[in-house]
Amino acid sequence: MPTSNPAFNRSPAFSENRDVVAKLQANPVAKVSTEGMTAAQLTELYSVPSATPSDTDRMSYEDTMVKITISFVILLVGAAVGWFIPALALPAAIVGFGLALVNIFKKKPSPALILSYAAVEGIFVGGITVFFESKFPGIAVQAVLGTLVVVGVTLALFVSGKIRASKRATKVFLIAMIGYGVFSLINFIGVATGLNSDPYGMSGSFSIAGIPLGVILGPLVIIMAAYSLVLDFDSIKTGVQRGAARIYSWTAAFGIMVTVVWLYLEILRLLALLRR
Repeated sequence: MPTSNPAFNRSPAFSENRDVVAKLQANPVAKVSTEGMTAAQLTELYSVPSATPSDTDRMSYEDTMVKITISFVILLVGAAVGWFIPALALPAAIVGFGLALVNIFKKKPSPALILSYAAVEGIFVGGITVFFESKFPGIAVQAVLGTLVVVGVTLALFVSGKIRASKRATKVFLIAMIGYGVFSLINFIGVATGLNSDPYGMSGSFSIAGIPLGVILGPLVIIMAAYSLVLDFDSIKTGVQRGAARIYSWTAAFGIMVTVVWLYLEILRLLALLRR
């Protein structure tokens, strides 16, 4: 199933292809022949412990979690820098966008580039957060807690099997993503060119029944980000089950990081609109 996150889409390791898996499993070369072996040899063969993903250099949930943790630690360090030096937020956003494109289109993941993205993106997040905090004291803690709750609940529902990605839901999600992307681009152009004097653009200047457009769209976009997390988790599950190379754990870390940062920024913006 295709995922919304380009970090996963570019890698065949996370694309479910049962035909390829079936061919690999049916390959007689991949099987160990026991023909002609003595009883002692068979006993020795079957007493050998099974190889772990680490032994075979394959992707595992544990290794992926370690890489995700490392990435977010680097991101938090960068956020601390951005918090104390908010002037770095704009250049960090530009550099981060460039690094994101490189990581997305790079065929083989590079841990150095992914961690560099984490550091730079952290600086941007820290800088933009201190800007909102100066206007709405306490909003940073609220946004962080909101993000942790959404990620925690989504992960719990996915692990318990109560929520799964489906083809129909994914199609609706992709259509909504395209629509929101177009809206965000028009909104950005309006603010950047001065056509809309509101700092939040149409999200703050337009209202329906007295409710700002951003307050109406905010919860829907947060739900979209949560579903994107479900797709990310599903991609990681596929990668582990297919025995993807261990290096792709870094791709998983990058993809999760992109989605969580997007989720955090949307929650931060929604809170700002509500408090304004």
